[in-house]
Amino acid sequence: MPDAVPPGFESLATGRAYFTQESMLAVETRKRKLFIGLPRETSLQENRICLTPEAVKHLVEEGHEIIMESGAGEPSKYSDHNYSEAGATIAYSQKEVYEADLILKVAPPTHDEIEFLHANQTLISALQFGTLTSEYVMALTRKKVNAISFELIKDPSGARPVVRAMSEIAGSTVMLIAAEYLARSNEGKGIILGGITGVPPSQVVILGAGTVAEYAARAATGLGAEVKVFDNHLYKLRRLKQNLGTQLYTSTLDTFALSQQLRRADVVIGALNAEEGRVPFMVPESMVASMAPGSVIIDVSIDQGGCFETSEMTSHSKPVFRKYDVIHYCVPNIASRVPRTATNALSNIFTPILQEISQHGGINEVLFTNEHFRSGVYIYKGSLTNATIAKRFNMRYKELGLMIAVRN
Repeated sequence: MPDAVPPGFESLATGRAYFTQESMLAVETRKRKLFIGLPRETSLQENRICLTPEAVKHLVEEGHEIIMESGAGEPSKYSDHNYSEAGATIAYSQKEVYEADLILKVAPPTHDEIEFLHANQTLISALQFGTLTSEYVMALTRKKVNAISFELIKDPSGARPVVRAMSEIAGSTVMLIAAEYLARSNEGKGIILGGITGVPPSQVVILGAGTVAEYAARAATGLGAEVKVFDNHLYKLRRLKQNLGTQLYTSTLDTFALSQQLRRADVVIGALNAEEGRVPFMVPESMVASMAPGSVIIDVSIDQGGCFETSEMTSHSKPVFRKYDVIHYCVPNIASRVPRTATNALSNIFTPILQEISQHGGINEVLFTNEHFRSGVYIYKGSLTNATIAKRFNMRYKELGLMIAVRN
């Protein structure tokens, strides 16, 4: 007689999996149902939403509960009906949405929205260092929430997926914006962005050599413009040239060389990445004053403090202002100009993040096991855990790793 098969195992001949019943049950009990709230955005003309109806349907089918404020998807051209058909509950009051355990939104909550938060709730949203205040941080800590900045979340490669995706969109979009404002119809120079036979190409200067710069440079060179890129990180400049596959004027942020190029520039893109919460270089007002009338500045880094001394935050309803007869475009959420595309990009990032939180058994467990996700946390259980914010506002903070280790 053959040996008896232990319970939970099957013969290899059957082709079935042969995990023990006990181990399968252990995996199932660890998985946790999530209660996710999607509020309607109210600030800075934010048009994006973090989950598409398709993503909602997928999460609901996995057993999660999603409540969405009525009208939240309309700026991205998704109706309440699209979301209700996908399985979301449509709420007609903001307060009802904020009863969810996990709030997922794009713009940071306003002070009025913070009042709806409650202890042990998890907030995933943007942080926007450029407009951050100590009063705002204190308001969140008083609510005893877990606050996670999606700009700071990293993937296993060390990259920041949300920043990367939104930077790709912003970089591709800025040249379309520049073309609009260079035209005479927008009181610009009346020139085409790029170049045609027999006419000198337009001059584009880009500050920064990251993702925004790469996509902006690709769009500008594709149109025939002459592009010059400045950044103090030589490896970024080298990588940019390799990624574009073309010879490109590159330079460190040398004040004299930059001032010479700004005088000739038709378009200047500010796309420097913040270091320790601040943009590392700012173009002084005197350089902006030396630029040609009708030229265009687009400050993509305005949400982090800006790259130009003359920059002031604007909105989609009034996106530009003139100073020294130079057109300034300083809208912080450029990706919101194309909300449908941006929403799909965000949804592709957040869906697996939510699934990972569920699979690990909740937010505390995923923070304990995933150091990349942990990089996005700036408030945990009501305590400030981000050293950069603490240093900026001279506030006390706690080490997140120690807090999690003690709890677990």
